[in-house]
Amino acid sequence: MLKIRQIKYSKGSTSVQVYEIKNRKRVIVRHIGTARDADELKKLITLAQDFIKKFSSQLFLYQDVNSNYIINVKQTEFLGVYYGFVYELIHKLFISIGFDKIQNPFLLDLVIIRMLEPASKLRSVSLIEEYFGIKYHRQRYYESAPLWLSLKSKVETIAVKFAQKHYLFDYNLVFYDVTTLYFETFESDDLRKNGFSKDSKSQQPQILIGLMVTKEGIPVSYDVFPGNTFEGHTFIPMIEKFISKYNVKSFTVVADAAMISHHNSNELNMKGINFIVGARLRNLSTNLLEDINKSLVRKDGQSIRIKTENGDLICSYSSVRYRKDKYEMEKQIEKANYLIANPGKSKKLKFTKATGEKLELNQGLIDKTIKLLGVKGYYTNLKESQVSNQMIIDRYRELYRVEQAFRITKSDLQTRPIFHYKEEPIKLHVLICFIALFTSKHIELKTETSIKSFMHE
Repeated sequence: MLKIRQIKYSKGSTSVQVYEIKNRKRVIVRHIGTARDADELKKLITLAQDFIKKFSSQLFLYQDVNSNYIINVKQTEFLGVYYGFVYELIHKLFISIGFDKIQNPFLLDLVIIRMLEPASKLRSVSLIEEYFGIKYHRQRYYESAPLWLSLKSKVETIAVKFAQKHYLFDYNLVFYDVTTLYFETFESDDLRKNGFSKDSKSQQPQILIGLMVTKEGIPVSYDVFPGNTFEGHTFIPMIEKFISKYNVKSFTVVADAAMISHHNSNELNMKGINFIVGARLRNLSTNLLEDINKSLVRKDGQSIRIKTENGDLICSYSSVRYRKDKYEMEKQIEKANYLIANPGKSKKLKFTKATGEKLELNQGLIDKTIKLLGVKGYYTNLKESQVSNQMIIDRYRELYRVEQAFRITKSDLQTRPIFHYKEEPIKLHVLICFIALFTSKHIELKTETSIKSFMHE
């Protein structure tokens, strides 16, 4: 017959054992554990009673046994973990944002897994089952893609309405930029094309993504373009489509220098769209460059405004930028001098020019660069009576919000490389990432922590 033995020690702990008497000797069958207080002792005794019951099938007389009231870890098997809290929390966010109105649980579950553990779509379907206990058929993803793509407009509308309600978005200030997403293949088609790569993957086909965000960095619209599309050609179509869709009356867009051209500035002026874009000062005419060089005082905070065919050109000076520009110029000149002294197969550098077969310093370009050290330019059609030079500069500096959104998309959500080959799955992949980006950005703004840290926690 098995019995329970309690051994008390001087330090206040009590050991619990199960034993039996054989040949008039006490034989320890199982050491249950050592308790350091009354509550632990009670649990160990219950475990000992459970062990005796299962081991010998004997009954306890005159005892109030709390069987099965605790779990013996040694008698359990680990089957897995469901991330129920994460799933429930993100779904509640979807409801508060309004994404539940698209009425597509599978699509939203793919968004959640994109935020939790980015992977291929087939792997994501497996992870949804593994992490949340929800089973989807893989083939359903490919069959549903054409139908899901029609949700893009509705998703963007939900995003805009939420930004209006919770972040006071009023269309008066929108930031626009583009990025590239490359593919793990070297085969191109009508959408996947080789072009200038922002990921230094020029040998691989890519697509171009245009993205519009609010001053907080919340995405409100996007579009997909062939990989060889010139950035400036995406600018007007996206803005026109956005303004038309929401019947916007007052609109100001902030973008980088790649978006401005004589054609684009004329189009924006004709349509009454305000703009603030960066200026590529090195492309200016010699006369205009001389005007800037003579008029701009080289002191921090100083700026000038000059009328041009692309709008008002505002130029400002910064001593910090001066030191950075000067360092980079001297470094390039040093490389150029080395190449001239040691001609080889190296490609032509910035401050070199070829005269016949001879390579020499491009002194004209060096002189032009010296005049622009520390100077940054901005184009705008907003009048000085409406907006000061400093306000234009401050607004342009906030363009990093788009770059920040792209970093979240590429790093935390791992949007690229893309492994799809057909246009519909590619665009659906971008839609999933857009919803994930919107939700992630909202989380970051409210928690003041990165989405990666949030999901890890």
